[in-house]
Amino acid sequence: MNILKELIERYSEFTEDNKDEGLLTMSDFLGFLNSFYNTDALVMRNLSGGSEKNEFKGFRSINSEISILLVFMYRYARCYIRKALEDGMVQTGDEFSFLITLMTHKSMTKMELITSQVMEKTTGIEILRRLAAKGLISEFPDKSDKRKVRVAITEKGKREIRKLLPGMSRAAGIISGNLTLKEKNTLLFLLKKLDYFHNDIFINSHDLPLGQIMADSDTGKKIIRKAAPAAGQ
Repeated sequence: MNILKELIERYSEFTEDNKDEGLLTMSDFLGFLNSFYNTDALVMRNLSGGSEKNEFKGFRSINSEISILLVFMYRYARCYIRKALEDGMVQTGDEFSFLITLMTHKSMTKMELITSQVMEKTTGIEILRRLAAKGLISEFPDKSDKRKVRVAITEKGKREIRKLLPGMSRAAGIISGNLTLKEKNTLLFLLKKLDYFHNDIFINSHDLPLGQIMADSDTGKKIIRKAAPAAGQ
């Protein structure tokens, strides 16, 4: 009965924390539960030199630790992906991401593709220019709006992606590291939750200064309601 009581309490927390997230699944709930009950001992490197001054104590919070570690994970992943791509025509993870997305679409407008990759327009246009120059994508006018340009992956691009998939799969396995399947499901749930939150900001408010983003009624309420302050934060 104690287990059932605790399960009901956790479900209540889960639905309250995610009431603005739309349709939720059992996988979402299991990911939420895993975040509470993974008790395996962790061995982690210490990022601090141990002599922090008082003015830095406010920065060394759970939020800053998450931010720093996400940046580190991006750098680790970029290193492995670069190795997986070193023998192909595709030179960067961004180029691969553009092409693998186009593999699942008949075509997309340039801005649809760039926005889907959470990227600034100028950077995305440069990536598309390189892919087109290599013959990996084709460009053509949008039939319904001549101001827009659509892109599609070419047969050459599809052959390149298929050639790279085994290496990228190995890189993905290394990036997941020593996580158990349960931990991977938990991490996937949490990353999807963060992506849902931040993508809305990127689409609608990314040009605003940080202070204004935090002050935005919808975004600010989400951050205040869902943030879990650490002890001493």
